[in-house]
Amino acid sequence: MRTIYYLPGRGGRLSNGLGAGLAERGLHIVGRETLGDFRQLPFSQQVAVVAADLRDHFWHEDARVVAVSYGGYLFLHAQAELPPFPGKVLLLSPIVGEFNNGANGLGFIPPYAEKLRDLAAAGVFPAPQRCQIHVGSEDWQSHPDGVTALGKATGIEVTVVPGAGHNLGKEYVGPVLDSWL
Repeated sequence: MRTIYYLPGRGGRLSNGLGAGLAERGLHIVGRETLGDFRQLPFSQQVAVVAADLRDHFWHEDARVVAVSYGGYLFLHAQAELPPFPGKVLLLSPIVGEFNNGANGLGFIPPYAEKLRDLAAAGVFPAPQRCQIHVGSEDWQSHPDGVTALGKATGIEVTVVPGAGHNLGKEYVGPVLDSWL
């Protein structure tokens, strides 16, 4: 049974949403739920835990990482502390920095909001060699312009899904996941 390291979005469980979809494909899921004790850790410690998980248990070419939204932000920050990840990475609607939506007044400034952009712009972000990002064209949390700019600066393949928001939906993600696996 193939093992997948999974990082769900903020407040997410390994067994719900995409985690359930991974399990339905016969995959063994490990990772970090972004709630409970883990969520209570300072951001820098969350990143250190994810980096240690990757380095200690998934640092090989056959490793697979799937991360969604805030989980993608955690992965990218952990990756920034490591050499390029040797396995395959699939990021769905990853947070890449500050976001806001003027229409509804919602927004969020995550810790170290500028770090990924600055590392990428300086040409020093250690991007995984086999990584793809999928983001919706209407996603205000994982803004496609910011994600596309990160992809161009790092060489990470980015697909912008026309008409999709932050939740890309099973109809889109299922075939992407099957192809990627």
